[in-house]
Formats: sequence, structure tokens, C-alpha cells
Amino acid sequence: MFSPENEKKIDEYISHYPVKRSAILPALHIAQIEHGYVTDEDVQYLARRLDMRVNEVEEVVTFYSMYSRKPMGEYKLQVCRTISCHIAGCDKITEHISDKLGIKVNETTPDGKFTLQEVECLGYCDLAPVLQVNFDYHEQITPERTDEIIEKLK
Repeated sequence: MFSPENEKKIDEYISHYPVKRSAILPALHIAQIEHGYVTDEDVQYLARRLDMRVNEVEEVVTFYSMYSRKPMGEYKLQVCRTISCHIAGCDKITEHISDKLGIKVNETTPDGKFTLQEVECLGYCDLAPVLQVNFDYHEQITPERTDEIIEKLK
């Protein structure tokens, strides 16, 4: 299911917990890295591997915005949409990215480079609006700064 190296990582994570199912988050992270998203096969495999029901794994995958059930772009552009970011203009950022890349929220550019998402609180309310690009955070984002970020990633 996974590369031998990633199978060892999953074994290592499982060994850290008294109950196998507690390793679900890092195991899903490995699946996402290995396949680019969490596949149906990943969900079924991890359910067996972690002594969980398939729907329990699915619940975790769909709860957290860091996991995806469909292929994503190389760069996930996630705009925080909670109240602080909303007041600070996150809608303008989302609209700007959408117009610049020619995609809507939850779509990926035809070249597979960018996916645009809106997510719940990224935890930087005092520095709103916030854009997360994969694992990098950009605070007090503006349309101009967004352009700079996207151009660097191209």
C-alpha cells in the first residue's frame, strides 16, 4: 500500500500509542504525502491497519482541512474565512486569487499547480487576513502580496 519507508514510519507511529487508532493523524499524513491525497484504498487500508472502521477513518479525513479526498494542486492556497479574517477582507483575497488563477474555490488550475480553498480558523486572528500555502503561513495578506507569492511559486 505504501513504500517500505512509509510502512516503517506508520509502524513507528503505532508504537508510540497504547491504542493503534491513535496513530490515525500521522498515518493519514503519510498517505497524503505518498499519494497526493487520501485515496479510497488508503482509507480502507488504514482502517484495517489501525483496527478502525472505514467510516471512522473517513470521519477523520473529512473533519480536518489538511487532508484531501481528491487530487490537489502542487500548492494548496488556503484562505482563512473566520470572523477576524472576514472583517479584514478575506473575501477580497479569495476573489483575487480566483480571478488571477481562473479557478473557483475547491478547484485546481489545469496545470495542476494550484488549488484554492477556504478553511476555518488558521489561528492568526491578530494578523488577519491569513493565507496558508501548503505549510507556510502569510499574515496580513493583501492582493499585491498574494500576487508576489503566486509568481514565486510559478
